[in-house]
Amino acid sequence: MAEETTKQVIEDDPIEVRKAKRAALIEAGENPYGHAFHYTHHLTDLDEKYASLEDGASTEDEVDVAGRIMAKRVQGKIAFFELRDATGDIQLFCRINALGEEVFAAMKDLDVGDWIGVHGTMMRTKRGQLSVAVTGYELLSKSLRPLPEKFHGLADKETRYRQRYVDLVMNPEVKSTFEKRFKIVAAIRRYMEQQGFYEVETPFLHPILGGANAKPFVTHFNALDRDYFLRIATELPLKRLLVGGFEKVFEIGRQFRNEGMDPYHNPEFTTMEAYQAFSDLDGMMELTQGFIQAAAMEACGTLQVTYQGTEIDLSGEWRRATMMELASEHAGEEVSFDRTREELVAILEKNGGHAEDAWGKGKLISEIFEAVAEEKLVQPTFVCDHPLEISPLAKKKADNPELTERFELFICGHEYANAFNELNDPVDQAERFRAQVEAKDMGDDEAMGYDADYIRALEYGMPPAGGVGVGIDRLTMLLTDSATIRDVLLFPHMKDEAPSSGKAAAAAAAARAAKAEAAEASRRWSSSRCSRNRSTLTPSASQTSALLR
Repeated sequence: MAEETTKQVIEDDPIEVRKAKRAALIEAGENPYGHAFHYTHHLTDLDEKYASLEDGASTEDEVDVAGRIMAKRVQGKIAFFELRDATGDIQLFCRINALGEEVFAAMKDLDVGDWIGVHGTMMRTKRGQLSVAVTGYELLSKSLRPLPEKFHGLADKETRYRQRYVDLVMNPEVKSTFEKRFKIVAAIRRYMEQQGFYEVETPFLHPILGGANAKPFVTHFNALDRDYFLRIATELPLKRLLVGGFEKVFEIGRQFRNEGMDPYHNPEFTTMEAYQAFSDLDGMMELTQGFIQAAAMEACGTLQVTYQGTEIDLSGEWRRATMMELASEHAGEEVSFDRTREELVAILEKNGGHAEDAWGKGKLISEIFEAVAEEKLVQPTFVCDHPLEISPLAKKKADNPELTERFELFICGHEYANAFNELNDPVDQAERFRAQVEAKDMGDDEAMGYDADYIRALEYGMPPAGGVGVGIDRLTMLLTDSATIRDVLLFPHMKDEAPSSGKAAAAAAAARAAKAEAAEASRRWSSSRCSRNRSTLTPSASQTSALLR
């Protein structure tokens, strides 16, 4: 009776059924996880090669193909399988008189999800389905967990993000999105190299925050016995290379900012930053337009793309306009430094904004731009001449010190690139670092530290240069018509899965408690060992003065 109950439980649990099949294979001396398999064709190659094969025709052309079983149907002494490889699908036509009873029975026992290698000949059924007439097969990997049911697929967003491997199997359009992402990155890299840029690699671990204002991730470097930051930008190491004599450099890589998540932001993201000696904002605009157009052609085959129902034209020369020009255009009245602060506050509040007492004219102009113009910039637009107040690390315009030599690229109401005429005056840079340190001392955990080595590098002389950064994830969203950044990240970060109930929940709670206790112990250990190093990470104003001396 007990054996019958156990058997019933196994039959009711598809995973246990598959585990039993695996055990039976091993017991019979067969390896359910196979070995290398030499295939002769990808499946799309067969579609192209036999496109003209007539319905009902058979050939003696032998092929070897491999892939995952996506469907099976058994009809007496005939069985049909749908096989999928990295390029497409094909039907397998299996007959008992061609395979023999033993092999046919073994094939019938295969499960959807199993990986197999197949030997056979090409044919087309009377109904017009191109097929491989199977004469032999090898099991390459036994699948123990059933794929989602074909007609409903994997629809739950959270499950799709957590189990991207299943999402890629069940939703071909998802695989297509990531294939386009790979093409976008490759096209940008190829374009930059064609323009004479060297691709370089700079450290992920930084002893001092720099290159952006952002809250960092902190880790402990055991060998050096001090805390380091995961990089928030690649700017300062890349500009050091200009000092060293490299004229054109770029880096495609991950950045880490310990901040919030929303449809357009993720704490771990990919950028491409480029710096070119002797160039300027005009050069950076040409470069940015060039690599984005190259990426669009590679991924989409056209410069006319659709994003969430909106037609975007990436061809031709993109518009260039100042922030004040665009703010005035969409506010319906002049927005400039010639207006009084009170007038700018009134314009902002009239358009739904709110002004804070500490804001100067530059910040107010930026807020008015965001309120009235930003979301209306649908077609590619370079927004230039940002106020100094919102760009404290940017180079001032020679003819107007209230403005900076900076642009942002907007498409569909969102920023896609940020560029500067790079600051190369070491005295000016040191003063701005000092201001950042003072802000950090006042509690701004996003402010930069004082990078004395970068100042030393500038003191050796850095040529005038243009620099640009572009978000690869956001660009991929645009060119794949993806609504959220998670749709273009292979493995987006998620909260821990909630355990179902009972023992699982208790075990998860115990694991979390143990993890928290271990983290606290590690924190205390790190703090006791590294307190003497803290001051070197974010020096106070007095320490900064000492460094300058």
